[in-house]
Amino acid sequence: MELKDLKVIVTGGAQGMGAHFARRLAEAGAQVAAGDVNEAGLAELPKTIATRRLDVSSEADCEAFVAWAYDALGGLNALINNAGILRDGLLVKKDRTTGEVKKLSTADWNAVIGVNLTGATFMAREVIAKMAEGEKRPGVVVNLASIARHGNRGQSNYVAAKAALAANTVTWSKEFAAFGVRVGAVAPGMIETPMTRGMNPKAREALVAAIPVGRIGEPEDIWRAVKFVIECDYFNGRTIDVDGGLTM
Repeated sequence: MELKDLKVIVTGGAQGMGAHFARRLAEAGAQVAAGDVNEAGLAELPKTIATRRLDVSSEADCEAFVAWAYDALGGLNALINNAGILRDGLLVKKDRTTGEVKKLSTADWNAVIGVNLTGATFMAREVIAKMAEGEKRPGVVVNLASIARHGNRGQSNYVAAKAALAANTVTWSKEFAAFGVRVGAVAPGMIETPMTRGMNPKAREALVAAIPVGRIGEPEDIWRAVKFVIECDYFNGRTIDVDGGLTM
């Protein structure tokens, strides 16, 4: 697909990679609708981008946003499932001083699964349902997975969500083919975003030091992979790792 032909939703579009994707798409001539819970961040996007508050963990929000975007853009043919959060922590840990055993909270588990997996699923479902109402036309869904899907200490919730999203990239590529829609995923490694800047400093430093190319990634690095998935009409049902060679 050509970028200029897109009528695309970008979730988590207020900052970091999502905002970068939205801007790059708009620069290329695409019609873009960006959603996020961060309304202040959305307000900073160019006026050529349609914006509206979106909490992807809310089924009602997803339904309403997709209906709004469909009307605002005059249709839909693409989705970038970018929204994501971190609530890191060991599933079980023991305090070295007190001996107290602590567990990952149910709230932290549910929050990450709700945004990173359930939210992405709601959005894919609603966008494809809208597209299915019309004639079969080319479309594309790009899921943002993570190299953490291979397993990473202290991220049981995030790993579970991103691994499932990568697996469902295969599932959805088979299911959505009936509607002319391809599905691909991009799995970033360590990328310079507000989310990664909020990581534990020592953990962040250790990860950056382990990247063979010698630097943390930039949103533009991931955009190039997203652009490939969109433009290559023979790419389907696969996940691309873009991680500088980092092994977690």
